[in-house]
Amino acid sequence: MSDLKMLAIDLGATSGRGIIGSFDGKKLSLEENHRFDDTSSYLAGTLQWNIADIYENIKTSIKLAGKDIRSIGIDTWGVDYGLIGPDGRMVASPVNYRDARTDDIMEYAEKFMKKEELYGVTGIQFMNFNTIYQLLADMRSNPKLLDSASRMLMIPDLLNYFLTGKMYNEYTNATTGALIDAKTGKWAYDVIEKHGIPSHIFGEIVQPGTIVGKLLPKVKEEVGDIDADVVTVASHDTASAIMACPAKTDDFVYISSGTWSLMGTELPAPVINEKSLKYSITNEGGAENKICFLKNIMGLWIHTECRRDFARQDGFKTSYDDLAEMGAKSEPMRSIINPNDVIFTPPGNMTGRIADYCKRTGQPVPETKGQFVRCVFDSLALCYRETLERIEDISGKKTPAINVIGGGSKETLLCKYTADACGIPVTAGPSEATAIGNIASQAIACGEIKDLSEARQVIRDSFDVETYEPDLSAKAIWDEGYEKFKKLS
Repeated sequence: MSDLKMLAIDLGATSGRGIIGSFDGKKLSLEENHRFDDTSSYLAGTLQWNIADIYENIKTSIKLAGKDIRSIGIDTWGVDYGLIGPDGRMVASPVNYRDARTDDIMEYAEKFMKKEELYGVTGIQFMNFNTIYQLLADMRSNPKLLDSASRMLMIPDLLNYFLTGKMYNEYTNATTGALIDAKTGKWAYDVIEKHGIPSHIFGEIVQPGTIVGKLLPKVKEEVGDIDADVVTVASHDTASAIMACPAKTDDFVYISSGTWSLMGTELPAPVINEKSLKYSITNEGGAENKICFLKNIMGLWIHTECRRDFARQDGFKTSYDDLAEMGAKSEPMRSIINPNDVIFTPPGNMTGRIADYCKRTGQPVPETKGQFVRCVFDSLALCYRETLERIEDISGKKTPAINVIGGGSKETLLCKYTADACGIPVTAGPSEATAIGNIASQAIACGEIKDLSEARQVIRDSFDVETYEPDLSAKAIWDEGYEKFKKLS
C-alpha cells in the first residue's frame, strides 16, 4: 500500500504552517512544508487579521505539497469570523479577538439576556470575545453591517470558502462562539434572536470529515492541477488537538498547551449545572459529537509576550531553553499571578503588566528574566491544579494522570511544575497534536482510519511521549503557593 498523503493547514493565533501527513496503514508521519506568521494590523483603530496574507500562504503550502495529496484540512483558533455579502465578497475584514471593541460588551449584552440564561443554553464559558459578543459589538458600532451580510463564516470556514467557493459552518469551531445549543448541536436561534442578531447569516452546520469540494479553477491556476478534496476537519484547533490525545481510556484529563491552555476532559454529553457555571467551564464541540468539557486558561501567550519584551530591551531574542534554565534557578513562589486576569489579554508590555499586578497584590515585582519566567510557570501550574480540582469536583472522579499535548508539551520545566503542583504524573506529547488531529480527521474522511478510537491507537503507535513524575519532596512548597494563588483567583 502506498502512503496516503494529506495536507494539514494548522493556524495558531501567532503562526501558521502546512504539514504533510503520511499514513502507511499503521503509522502516521509528519513533514512541515511551509511556515509563516499569522499577522494582525490596526486599521482605522481596529485590530484586524491580515486574512489575504494568511490565504496566500495557504496557497503556497498547497503548491509545495504537489499532486500527491489526497485531501486538505484547515484548523484555526475559535470565535473569530468573516462576513460574506450577497455578491460573495467579504463585507469586512475579520477582526482579531484581542481587539478592544468587546472590552465592555458583556455588561451591554446583559440587557438582551442574562449570562446565566445564555450559559444554560450554550454551556460556553464567559469570555468577552466570544462570537456572540463580537457580533453585538459590530452591531453596536455599525448597525447596518450584519444586515448587509448574507453569511457568517468562522475563520476555517472562510478559508475553505476561498479555496472551493462552498460555504459551510463546521461544528467544532461554531460551538466556540456561544451561538450553538449545547444539547442539540444546532444554532441556538432563540438566543440569536433575543440578542437582535440577524438569523439569516447562519448557515448549514456540518461535522468534521465532511468533504467541502475541490479547489476552484482560479486556485488551481495558482497552485497547480491538484485534485485533492478540501475536508472539514475538527477545525477548532483545540478539538483537533484533543483528537490526538494518546489516551487509552475514556477517562482522561488533557491540557492542550499553546498560546492558550485548554484543560479539561472528553464527555459524551454537555454538563451544564450550577458548579460548571460557578467554575466557568465550557462545553465545546469535539469529534464524533463528543463534548470538550474544558477551561480556557491564558497559556504560553504570557511567556511569549515576556520574551518579546526581553528582545525589545536587549536587542536580541533569548532562546526558550535559556529562559527555562533561568526560571529553574529562580526562587519558587516569589511572585504569583492569576493568568486569567484580563490585564494579560492584550499584546505588548507583558512584563510591565506583570509588574503592575504584583504591585497591586502586594508581592515582590520580578526583576530578572528568570524571575519573570518562574512567576509565569509557577502561576500556570497552580492554575492547572485549581482547574483539575474543579473538574474532579464536577465529575466525581479522581484523575490518575494529565496528558499535556501541543507545543507546550516541549516546555519541560512547565510540565515538571505541573506534575509537582498537581501531585500526579504528567504525560507530555505529542507536541504536534493539532496537526495530527487534523490529519486524523482527514484519514477518517478518506476511509483509511475507522474512527476516533482507532485514530488514537494509531497515534499511540506513531509518536513518543515523555512522563514526568511529581517531586513529592516539593509538596509543601506547592501547597503553600496554592494557598497564595487561591486568594488571587
